[in-house]
Amino acid sequence: MQLFTCPFCGPRAEGEFHFGGDAGNLRPEGEVTAEAWTDYLYFRHNRRGPAREIWMHLPCREVFVMERYTLTHEVTATEALLPEARA
Repeated sequence: MQLFTCPFCGPRAEGEFHFGGDAGNLRPEGEVTAEAWTDYLYFRHNRRGPAREIWMHLPCREVFVMERYTLTHEVTATEALLPEARA
């Protein structure tokens, strides 16, 4: 079992988290072609190495960014999306 660190609750078992996608996958704006919309919805980078991802900690329902190394699953940082949310 791997431990992930929720920025709000601290270290927790990986089963308490839900993957939300790549950080920076921005929704297309304005007139969008079918191809651009398909790329946004279905295609992911699936990088080897460092990645920034959106995750949700299910018990507290908070969403945050996790930086991790995809080859080893080592988590290098976590940060709240809205740091002022719990200030």
